[in-house]
Amino acid sequence: MQQRLPSLLDTPIAFAHRGAKAYAPENTLEAFALGLKLGANGLESDVWVTTDGVPVLDHDGVVKRSLGRGTPIAGLRRSALPAHIPSLADLLDRCGSGYHLSLDLKDPQSGQAVIDVVRDAAPAMLERLWLCSPQWESLLPLRGQGARLVDSTAMQRIKEGAERRVATLAANGIDAINMHHRDWTGGTVALVHRFNRVAFGWDMQEPHILQRGLRMGLDGVYCDYPDRMMDAYRAELGAPAPVEGTT
Repeated sequence: MQQRLPSLLDTPIAFAHRGAKAYAPENTLEAFALGLKLGANGLESDVWVTTDGVPVLDHDGVVKRSLGRGTPIAGLRRSALPAHIPSLADLLDRCGSGYHLSLDLKDPQSGQAVIDVVRDAAPAMLERLWLCSPQWESLLPLRGQGARLVDSTAMQRIKEGAERRVATLAANGIDAINMHHRDWTGGTVALVHRFNRVAFGWDMQEPHILQRGLRMGLDGVYCDYPDRMMDAYRAELGAPAPVEGTT
């Protein structure tokens, strides 16, 4: 069996992908609450901003009607959205702030809107807020405000090579890189850690994939099945430590 490599984080993060997506409607308050109940110490979602400036959590960013084409969330006021789409403030009201939160930024203004809401509602959570974008350069205006910034990419998209990409991220204050689990090896994780950057792996649905990722030192894993994820987590790492300084 491969020797377990160290994580850069004292407590690696187990992100419930879109909440407990396997067991409840994704990106709903019920799914998020269930993900935490099943033991995850992180939640993941996608964030859009309504026309009146409210960050809301939804994957596709389109409100589907019974007839006709859907309407983009960016073209609607918060009050016009269906009840199942929560705002970020709703999530914090329902689930508190005692966890990590990974958000895929779906429009240009969403990052600052998210930071503003978290700073107002739960400022201690900023250091556990991970803002992800496939264009890492778009994250640069968000530096220095406490949130962690994540390059969401794929190995095949890194034309300059992994080492140069990670060095560039480090030089520009981007905290982490997130790739599909198939892109990670122990050597690649060690490379990322050498630059003091954090390594996340997504789409980790099966126990053997989760255990392999945690064993190679990934700092965060994303899974639709929080119970399955936490069984693998405990098998490799023990129970996650409670998050300190939360409300």
